[in-house]
Amino acid sequence: MVQIPNTPTSADVARLAGVSRATVSYVLNNTSAVRISEATRRRVHEAARELGYVPHAAARSLRAGHSRMVLMPAPAIPVGPLYSRFLSELQGALGRLDYTVVQYGSVGLEGDEAARAWAELRPVAVLVPGAGLGPQGVAVLKRSGARAVVTLGPGRVEGAHALLMDHDTVGHCAGAHLYDRGCRRIGVVMPEESGLEVYARPRLAGVREALRGTDAAVTELPLAYTEEAAAELAARWPESGLDGVFAYNDEYAMLLMRALQDEGVRIPEDVAVIGADDLMLGRLLRPRLSTVHIELPSGRDLAALVDRAVRDPGGEPEVHTVLGASVIRRESS
Repeated sequence: MVQIPNTPTSADVARLAGVSRATVSYVLNNTSAVRISEATRRRVHEAARELGYVPHAAARSLRAGHSRMVLMPAPAIPVGPLYSRFLSELQGALGRLDYTVVQYGSVGLEGDEAARAWAELRPVAVLVPGAGLGPQGVAVLKRSGARAVVTLGPGRVEGAHALLMDHDTVGHCAGAHLYDRGCRRIGVVMPEESGLEVYARPRLAGVREALRGTDAAVTELPLAYTEEAAAELAARWPESGLDGVFAYNDEYAMLLMRALQDEGVRIPEDVAVIGADDLMLGRLLRPRLSTVHIELPSGRDLAALVDRAVRDPGGEPEVHTVLGASVIRRESS
Protein backbone atom coordinates (compact mmCIF):
# COMPACT_ATOMS: atom_id res chain seq x y z
CA MET A 1 0.00 0.00 0.00
CA VAL A 2 1.26 3.48 -0.91
CA GLN A 3 1.31 5.78 2.09
CA ILE A 4 0.40 9.41 1.47
CA PRO A 5 2.53 11.70 3.63
CA ASN A 6 0.70 13.91 6.07
CA THR A 7 0.17 17.45 4.84
CA PRO A 8 1.69 19.93 7.29
CA THR A 9 -0.75 22.36 8.86
CA SER A 10 -0.49 25.80 10.42
CA ALA A 11 -0.71 24.06 13.82
CA ASP A 12 2.48 22.14 12.99
CA VAL A 13 4.22 25.38 12.03
CA ALA A 14 3.03 27.01 15.24
CA ARG A 15 4.40 24.15 17.40
CA LEU A 16 7.77 24.16 15.66
CA ALA A 17 8.11 27.95 15.83
CA GLY A 18 6.81 28.14 19.42
CA VAL A 19 4.02 30.59 18.60
CA SER A 20 0.23 30.56 18.33
CA ARG A 21 -1.66 29.61 15.17
CA ALA A 22 -2.95 33.17 14.99
CA THR A 23 0.65 34.43 14.83
CA VAL A 24 1.41 32.00 12.03
CA SER A 25 -1.61 33.32 10.14
CA TYR A 26 -0.61 36.95 10.68
CA VAL A 27 2.95 36.33 9.51
CA LEU A 28 2.22 34.15 6.47
CA ASN A 29 -0.66 36.38 5.35
CA ASN A 30 1.57 39.43 5.74
CA THR A 31 -0.96 41.15 7.99
CA SER A 32 0.20 44.66 8.84
CA ALA A 33 -2.51 45.42 11.41
CA VAL A 34 -0.74 43.31 14.09
CA ARG A 35 2.78 44.14 15.26
CA ILE A 36 5.06 41.11 15.26
CA SER A 37 8.79 41.22 15.87
CA GLU A 38 11.21 40.40 13.05
CA ALA A 39 12.68 37.55 15.12
CA THR A 40 9.24 35.93 15.41
CA ARG A 41 8.58 36.41 11.71
CA ARG A 42 11.86 34.68 10.89
CA ARG A 43 11.03 31.72 13.16
CA VAL A 44 7.64 31.28 11.51
CA HIS A 45 9.04 31.45 7.97
CA GLU A 46 11.88 29.05 8.86
CA ALA A 47 9.42 26.57 10.41
CA ALA A 48 7.15 26.78 7.35
CA ARG A 49 10.10 26.12 5.03
CA GLU A 50 11.36 23.23 7.13
CA LEU A 51 7.94 21.56 7.16
CA GLY A 52 7.12 22.40 3.55
CA TYR A 53 3.98 24.19 4.66
CA VAL A 54 2.04 26.14 2.01
CA PRO A 55 -0.96 28.30 3.01
CA HIS A 56 -4.31 27.19 1.62
CA ALA A 57 -5.43 29.87 -0.86
CA ALA A 58 -9.11 28.92 -0.73
CA ALA A 59 -9.20 29.02 3.08
CA ARG A 60 -7.45 32.37 3.09
CA SER A 61 -9.99 33.70 0.60
CA LEU A 62 -12.86 32.59 2.82
CA ARG A 63 -11.37 34.43 5.80
CA ALA A 64 -10.76 37.58 3.78
CA GLY A 65 -14.11 37.49 2.00
CA HIS A 66 -12.37 37.57 -1.40
CA SER A 67 -9.44 35.95 -3.19
CA ARG A 68 -6.03 37.56 -3.59
CA MET A 69 -5.80 36.46 -7.21
CA VAL A 70 -5.13 39.07 -9.87
CA LEU A 71 -5.93 37.63 -13.27
CA MET A 72 -3.95 38.80 -16.28
CA PRO A 73 -5.38 37.40 -19.52
CA ALA A 74 -2.55 36.51 -21.90
CA PRO A 75 -2.44 39.06 -24.75
CA ALA A 76 -3.95 37.77 -27.97
CA ILE A 77 -1.38 39.75 -29.94
CA PRO A 78 2.42 39.42 -30.21
CA VAL A 79 4.14 41.26 -27.35
CA GLY A 80 7.72 42.38 -27.55
CA PRO A 81 10.49 42.72 -24.95
CA LEU A 82 9.28 46.17 -23.81
CA TYR A 83 5.83 44.92 -22.80
CA SER A 84 7.29 41.74 -21.31
CA ARG A 85 9.52 43.79 -18.99
CA PHE A 86 6.51 45.86 -17.93
CA LEU A 87 4.51 42.70 -17.09
CA SER A 88 7.42 41.33 -15.07
CA GLU A 89 7.70 44.56 -13.06
CA LEU A 90 3.93 44.60 -12.48
CA GLN A 91 3.85 41.01 -11.28
CA GLY A 92 6.67 41.71 -8.82
CA ALA A 93 4.92 44.81 -7.46
CA LEU A 94 1.63 42.94 -7.00
CA GLY A 95 3.46 40.07 -5.30
CA ARG A 96 4.95 42.49 -2.77
CA LEU A 97 1.39 43.60 -1.99
CA ASP A 98 0.49 39.96 -1.28
CA TYR A 99 -1.49 39.32 -4.45
CA THR A 100 -1.13 36.16 -6.49
CA VAL A 101 -0.80 36.93 -10.20
CA VAL A 102 -2.18 34.36 -12.61
CA GLN A 103 -1.80 34.62 -16.39
CA TYR A 104 -4.76 33.11 -18.22
CA GLY A 105 -4.70 31.88 -21.80
CA SER A 106 -8.07 32.24 -23.49
CA VAL A 107 -7.32 31.35 -27.11
CA GLY A 108 -10.45 31.54 -29.22
CA LEU A 109 -12.37 33.57 -26.63
CA GLU A 110 -12.88 37.30 -27.06
CA GLY A 111 -14.62 40.19 -25.37
CA ASP A 112 -17.51 39.41 -23.06
CA GLU A 113 -17.27 35.66 -23.76
CA ALA A 114 -13.71 35.73 -22.44
CA ALA A 115 -14.88 37.72 -19.42
CA ARG A 116 -17.26 34.90 -18.45
CA ALA A 117 -14.36 32.43 -18.57
CA TRP A 118 -12.23 34.74 -16.39
CA ALA A 119 -15.11 35.16 -13.92
CA GLU A 120 -15.22 31.41 -13.28
CA LEU A 121 -11.87 31.71 -11.44
CA ARG A 122 -13.29 34.34 -9.06
CA PRO A 123 -10.34 36.76 -9.22
CA VAL A 124 -10.31 39.82 -6.98
CA ALA A 125 -8.99 41.91 -9.91
CA VAL A 126 -8.56 41.55 -13.64
CA LEU A 127 -6.05 43.45 -15.80
CA VAL A 128 -7.16 43.39 -19.42
CA PRO A 129 -4.60 44.26 -22.14
CA GLY A 130 -5.76 45.61 -25.48
CA ALA A 131 -9.31 46.24 -26.66
CA GLY A 132 -12.37 44.00 -26.85
CA LEU A 133 -13.82 43.99 -23.34
CA GLY A 134 -17.19 45.75 -23.14
CA PRO A 135 -19.39 47.11 -20.32
CA GLN A 136 -21.31 43.82 -20.15
CA GLY A 137 -18.06 41.91 -19.58
CA VAL A 138 -17.08 44.32 -16.81
CA ALA A 139 -20.48 43.76 -15.17
CA VAL A 140 -20.05 39.97 -15.39
CA LEU A 141 -16.66 40.18 -13.68
CA LYS A 142 -17.96 42.43 -10.90
CA ARG A 143 -20.96 40.18 -10.24
CA SER A 144 -18.54 37.26 -9.84
CA GLY A 145 -16.66 39.14 -7.10
CA ALA A 146 -13.97 41.07 -8.98
CA ARG A 147 -13.40 44.28 -7.06
CA ALA A 148 -11.26 45.88 -9.74
CA VAL A 149 -11.25 45.66 -13.53
CA VAL A 150 -8.44 47.61 -15.19
CA THR A 151 -8.05 47.96 -18.95
CA LEU A 152 -4.79 48.83 -20.73
CA GLY A 153 -5.55 50.04 -24.21
CA PRO A 154 -6.56 52.89 -26.51
CA GLY A 155 -9.98 53.59 -24.96
CA ARG A 156 -11.93 53.35 -21.73
CA VAL A 157 -14.75 50.94 -20.89
CA GLU A 158 -17.70 51.90 -18.72
CA GLY A 159 -17.30 50.62 -15.16
CA ALA A 160 -13.58 49.82 -15.47
CA HIS A 161 -10.46 51.68 -14.44
CA ALA A 162 -8.47 52.65 -17.52
CA LEU A 163 -4.85 53.20 -18.49
CA LEU A 164 -5.14 54.87 -21.88
CA MET A 165 -2.20 54.01 -24.12
CA ASP A 166 -1.56 57.10 -26.26
CA HIS A 167 -0.09 55.55 -29.41
CA ASP A 168 -0.90 58.66 -31.46
CA THR A 169 1.97 60.39 -29.65
CA VAL A 170 4.39 57.65 -30.74
CA GLY A 171 3.50 58.21 -34.39
CA HIS A 172 3.54 61.99 -33.99
CA CYS A 173 7.11 61.87 -32.64
CA ALA A 174 8.28 59.66 -35.51
CA GLY A 175 6.57 61.74 -38.19
CA ALA A 176 7.88 65.05 -36.85
CA HIS A 177 11.40 63.62 -36.63
CA LEU A 178 11.41 62.41 -40.23
CA TYR A 179 10.07 65.74 -41.46
CA ASP A 180 12.72 67.66 -39.53
CA ARG A 181 15.30 65.31 -41.04
CA GLY A 182 14.20 66.53 -44.50
CA CYS A 183 11.96 63.63 -45.53
CA ARG A 184 8.92 64.55 -47.63
CA ARG A 185 7.70 61.17 -48.95
CA ILE A 186 7.20 59.13 -45.82
CA GLY A 187 6.13 55.50 -45.56
CA VAL A 188 4.46 54.05 -42.46
CA VAL A 189 4.68 50.29 -41.94
CA MET A 190 1.32 48.72 -41.08
CA PRO A 191 1.86 45.24 -39.54
CA GLU A 192 -0.31 42.50 -40.99
CA GLU A 193 -0.21 40.46 -37.77
CA SER A 194 -3.69 40.00 -36.34
CA GLY A 195 -4.48 42.31 -33.42
CA LEU A 196 -1.75 44.90 -34.02
CA GLU A 197 -4.03 47.26 -35.95
CA VAL A 198 -5.39 48.60 -32.65
CA TYR A 199 -1.91 50.08 -32.06
CA ALA A 200 -0.81 50.63 -35.66
CA ARG A 201 -3.81 52.77 -36.67
CA PRO A 202 -3.28 55.37 -33.90
CA ARG A 203 0.43 55.50 -34.74
CA LEU A 204 -0.41 56.15 -38.39
CA ALA A 205 -2.87 58.85 -37.32
CA GLY A 206 -0.12 60.44 -35.22
CA VAL A 207 2.21 60.60 -38.23
CA ARG A 208 -0.53 62.17 -40.35
CA GLU A 209 -1.25 64.74 -37.65
CA ALA A 210 2.44 65.66 -37.35
CA LEU A 211 2.59 66.29 -41.12
CA ARG A 212 -0.76 68.05 -41.47
CA GLY A 213 -0.39 71.33 -43.35
CA THR A 214 3.13 70.50 -44.62
CA ASP A 215 4.35 69.52 -48.09
CA ALA A 216 4.96 65.90 -46.98
CA ALA A 217 2.97 62.88 -48.19
CA VAL A 218 2.27 59.69 -46.23
CA THR A 219 2.07 56.18 -47.74
CA GLU A 220 0.84 53.11 -45.88
CA LEU A 221 3.11 50.06 -46.22
CA PRO A 222 1.37 46.79 -45.28
CA LEU A 223 4.02 44.31 -44.15
CA ALA A 224 3.93 40.78 -42.74
CA TYR A 225 6.65 39.91 -40.23
CA THR A 226 8.57 37.60 -42.55
CA GLU A 227 11.84 37.91 -44.46
CA GLU A 228 10.02 37.11 -47.69
CA ALA A 229 7.49 39.93 -47.25
CA ALA A 230 10.25 42.40 -46.36
CA ALA A 231 12.28 41.34 -49.41
CA GLU A 232 9.27 41.89 -51.70
CA LEU A 233 8.70 45.37 -50.26
CA ALA A 234 12.39 46.25 -50.57
CA ALA A 235 12.46 45.13 -54.22
CA ARG A 236 9.69 47.65 -55.00
CA TRP A 237 11.32 50.44 -53.00
CA PRO A 238 13.00 52.40 -55.85
CA GLU A 239 9.67 52.88 -57.64
CA SER A 240 7.99 54.09 -54.44
CA GLY A 241 10.11 57.22 -54.22
CA LEU A 242 9.97 57.15 -50.41
CA ASP A 243 12.78 58.94 -48.58
CA GLY A 244 11.73 58.15 -45.02
CA VAL A 245 9.90 55.36 -43.15
CA PHE A 246 8.41 54.89 -39.71
CA ALA A 247 8.51 51.11 -39.35
CA TYR A 248 5.89 50.74 -36.53
CA ASN A 249 8.45 49.40 -34.03
CA ASP A 250 12.10 48.39 -33.78
CA GLU A 251 11.48 44.78 -34.76
CA TYR A 252 9.78 45.73 -38.02
CA ALA A 253 12.44 48.42 -38.59
CA MET A 254 15.25 45.87 -38.27
CA LEU A 255 13.43 43.46 -40.59
CA LEU A 256 12.94 46.15 -43.23
CA MET A 257 16.43 47.65 -42.90
CA ARG A 258 18.07 44.31 -43.57
CA ALA A 259 15.93 43.78 -46.67
CA LEU A 260 16.59 47.30 -47.96
CA GLN A 261 20.34 46.91 -47.49
CA ASP A 262 20.24 43.59 -49.34
CA GLU A 263 18.68 45.51 -52.27
CA GLY A 264 21.46 48.09 -52.17
CA VAL A 265 19.32 50.85 -50.63
CA ARG A 266 21.55 53.04 -48.46
CA ILE A 267 20.44 54.03 -44.96
CA PRO A 268 20.11 56.92 -44.21
CA GLU A 269 21.41 58.37 -47.51
CA ASP A 270 18.56 56.96 -49.65
CA VAL A 271 15.96 56.48 -46.95
CA ALA A 272 15.82 57.46 -43.26
CA VAL A 273 14.43 54.78 -40.95
CA ILE A 274 12.98 55.09 -37.44
CA GLY A 275 11.37 52.45 -35.22
CA ALA A 276 9.86 52.50 -31.73
CA ASP A 277 10.46 50.76 -28.37
CA ASP A 278 14.20 51.53 -28.03
CA LEU A 279 15.32 47.89 -27.96
CA MET A 280 18.99 47.14 -27.29
CA LEU A 281 19.26 45.22 -30.58
CA GLY A 282 18.65 48.48 -32.41
CA ARG A 283 21.85 49.88 -30.93
CA LEU A 284 23.79 46.88 -32.22
CA LEU A 285 22.75 47.41 -35.84
CA ARG A 286 24.90 49.24 -38.36
CA PRO A 287 23.77 51.91 -38.87
CA ARG A 288 22.37 52.18 -35.37
CA LEU A 289 18.60 52.45 -35.37
CA SER A 290 16.80 55.70 -34.54
CA THR A 291 13.76 55.02 -32.39
CA VAL A 292 10.90 56.43 -30.36
CA HIS A 293 11.62 55.69 -26.71
CA ILE A 294 8.38 54.69 -24.97
CA GLU A 295 7.71 55.16 -21.28
CA LEU A 296 5.23 52.52 -20.13
CA PRO A 297 3.31 53.05 -16.90
CA SER A 298 5.17 52.07 -13.76
CA GLY A 299 4.35 48.53 -12.65
CA ARG A 300 4.50 49.81 -9.08
CA ASP A 301 1.94 52.55 -9.81
CA LEU A 302 -0.43 50.15 -11.54
CA ALA A 303 -0.14 47.68 -8.64
CA ALA A 304 -1.02 50.53 -6.27
CA LEU A 305 -4.07 51.34 -8.42
CA VAL A 306 -5.20 47.71 -8.24
CA ASP A 307 -4.75 47.70 -4.47
CA ARG A 308 -6.73 50.94 -4.06
CA ALA A 309 -9.56 49.56 -6.17
CA VAL A 310 -9.65 46.28 -4.23
CA ARG A 311 -9.83 48.18 -0.94
CA ASP A 312 -12.51 50.57 -2.23
CA PRO A 313 -14.55 48.66 -4.85
CA GLY A 314 -17.28 51.30 -4.86
CA GLY A 315 -14.97 54.15 -5.78
CA GLU A 316 -15.15 56.10 -9.03
CA PRO A 317 -13.13 54.42 -11.81
CA GLU A 318 -9.76 56.07 -12.34
CA VAL A 319 -8.62 57.06 -15.83
CA HIS A 320 -4.94 57.77 -16.55
CA THR A 321 -3.34 58.62 -19.88
CA VAL A 322 0.06 56.96 -20.06
CA LEU A 323 2.76 56.09 -22.62
CA GLY A 324 5.27 58.93 -22.78
CA ALA A 325 7.27 59.11 -26.01
CA SER A 326 10.49 60.83 -27.13
CA VAL A 327 12.76 60.42 -30.16
CA ILE A 328 16.27 59.00 -29.85
CA ARG A 329 18.12 59.94 -33.03
CA ARG A 330 20.86 57.59 -34.17
CA GLU A 331 22.59 56.85 -37.46
CA SER A 332 19.63 55.38 -39.38
CA SER A 333 17.99 58.80 -39.70
